[in-house]
Amino acid sequence: MRKRYYTYFLIAMLALASTTVRAEERPYLCEIGLQAGCGYYVGDATPHIFNNVREAYGLHFRYKFTKRWALQVKAMGHRITGSDYTIRGEKLDTKWQNQMINIDLMGEFNFLRYGTANRFDKRIKPYTPYIFLGVGVGVYGADANNKPTFNRVAAYIPLGIGFKWKFANWCGLNIAWQHNIYIADNLESRDALDNKHQLNGWNWMNCDLTGQLTVGIVFEFGKAKRECVICNY
Repeated sequence: MRKRYYTYFLIAMLALASTTVRAEERPYLCEIGLQAGCGYYVGDATPHIFNNVREAYGLHFRYKFTKRWALQVKAMGHRITGSDYTIRGEKLDTKWQNQMINIDLMGEFNFLRYGTANRFDKRIKPYTPYIFLGVGVGVYGADANNKPTFNRVAAYIPLGIGFKWKFANWCGLNIAWQHNIYIADNLESRDALDNKHQLNGWNWMNCDLTGQLTVGIVFEFGKAKRECVICNY
């Protein structure tokens, strides 16, 4: 009889330890982060990526629906610029530049189940590559002296790839390479380059493009509620 009581007691203690561990492993649902890196522009004046790169910086908020799917809202600022350029006999005498402000809403998909390492599910990894796609709005514009005027607004499609690494329980690093396909051809704020062939509005192959390569630190918060003391979270 005494051995049976000891057995029941041991089972109860193991169950309590198991529920305690599971409670500690509840995932964080929300995340904020800071990003910095370089930005570039591709268009009539610069046909290749990573030409005339300039600083890029911003912040984001991410809500994680599952370990695979997330929604991100991001605000970025970066500068684009181009060298003197001749197009159809028209000479731009000075280097131009434009200050960009971007706001994105993007869906993300993780290739691996992303989260804090879990002894109950070895498929969960503290790192994963991911892809993202969404919609965005850019505000920009400059005068003849390259001073920002922010008098132009255009929509764009943000898409890209990245890598997430969770090096602690509530913080980690993100690397992202993002492309923004603008529904516009006027990012240069120069008459010789803005919508030169009057193709805006229907030929997306003639649209301007910007991009950013950034590294960011993220901080997680908002743990998921425990559904019950003996079930998985």
